[in-house]
Amino acid sequence: MRRLDILWALLVGLALWQGLVWATGVQHFILPGPARVAEAFWVNRISIFENAQVTIVEVLLGLAIGTALGALTAIQLALSPLMQRLFLPILVFTQAVPVFALAPILTLWFGYGMASKIVMAVLIIYFPVTSAFFDGLRSAHPGLVDLSRTMGATQMQVMRRIRIPAALPSLGTGLRLAAVYAPIGAVIGEWVGASKGLGYLMLLANGRAKVDLMFAALITLAIFTVILHKLVGVLADRLSHYAEGRR
Repeated sequence: MRRLDILWALLVGLALWQGLVWATGVQHFILPGPARVAEAFWVNRISIFENAQVTIVEVLLGLAIGTALGALTAIQLALSPLMQRLFLPILVFTQAVPVFALAPILTLWFGYGMASKIVMAVLIIYFPVTSAFFDGLRSAHPGLVDLSRTMGATQMQVMRRIRIPAALPSLGTGLRLAAVYAPIGAVIGEWVGASKGLGYLMLLANGRAKVDLMFAALITLAIFTVILHKLVGVLADRLSHYAEGRR
């Protein structure tokens, strides 16, 4: 997407937002206009920046840990048919439990600090990364796998030199999903119990009827999520190019 297209989309969105406020005559404590939200952002920029730092650290740590655990799990599942039969059904079953419902329990176990939010982010991205990478590992060219085994390659050598390079584009797909889900997990954890973070700031602003500040914190979170998704997308493209080169 070109920068000009992004700019035009942003301007159209702001115009529609302001037009809705003018057309409905809604009070600013229900739906503030873009100018009022921008003013709230500037007045509270220090508080927003400090709380955003906490949320960003939680998201990045959760993304890194969740990706590592998901990738390792996918590799173990691909290496062991026994683990597939035992662990894969459990992994699928866990998705029937709403992750958001676990937030109060995680807060009880890990406290009101960053740990519970990081765990929440890990849980919400663990399955997408594991599932996408595992599907990629299983989609390796069967002819290459059979040929390598005929030539005496071990299971780990096949995994390292054929399956993993072939699965990197799938891992990139999982990372793109994780980049969107991780902020959701962190903010949900902050809503349940926290003393810092953008989610905590939104709750605090809502309790004080400062809807403009709540919108400012929400937009800050959205901007960070878009930037994170873009950066992860660049990494995913590099993984795909590397896989194409290996093929």
